[in-house]
Amino acid sequence: MTRTVWDSSVGKKTVMAVSGLIMLMYLVVHMFGNLKIFFGSGDFNHYAHWLRTLGEPFLHYEWALWIIRVVLVVAVVAHATAAYQLSRRDIRARPNKYVHKKPRSSYATRTMRWGGIILGLFIVWHILDLTTGTAHPGGFQPGHPYQNVIDTFSTWYGDVIYIVAMLALGLHIRHGFWSAAQTLGAGNRTRDRALKTIGDVLALVLTAGFISVPVGVMTGLVS
Repeated sequence: MTRTVWDSSVGKKTVMAVSGLIMLMYLVVHMFGNLKIFFGSGDFNHYAHWLRTLGEPFLHYEWALWIIRVVLVVAVVAHATAAYQLSRRDIRARPNKYVHKKPRSSYATRTMRWGGIILGLFIVWHILDLTTGTAHPGGFQPGHPYQNVIDTFSTWYGDVIYIVAMLALGLHIRHGFWSAAQTLGAGNRTRDRALKTIGDVLALVLTAGFISVPVGVMTGLVS
């Protein structure tokens, strides 16, 4: 039954919609957590420590954080796999033998495709930079996320990578939210405008919220 659902285009679109909404909920929470950096190192570092003690004493130290990470990894992999397979299926279904000129994909399709690739590469860099410290500029300090963030956004390339990725994220959310709503049956002729507005607002708020952190470091507001 599960295999049959996954093999269908509707099943893959549903997986994309659900996994996308899971990631969207995480992003909203993550953005609000990031904004704590404007309240100083004490508040930001305390928040980072709280994440590791979440669920105690029922859960051990960092268990809740690892559960969140595992859910996110599953969501990202499922989302990317479904997107890739749907894209390949769409290419195979094109009636090329009747067309002399290769059909051009829509703006939304190109944005989602390239935005997804940019975000995938960004996730790898972001983890290596601020989670493992492997690609961190300067000396990575475990347990001192405030200083680590300052280090990253004190470099021009750290700012460029992050801002470009967040702009791609905004466009991805803008197009993806409405598509997910349609897939899950939430959209109709009367609700489409409201859903598109919600998607636009979410994209704008999340993009601005995330970008405000490197901008705060660049302007000296966060130091």
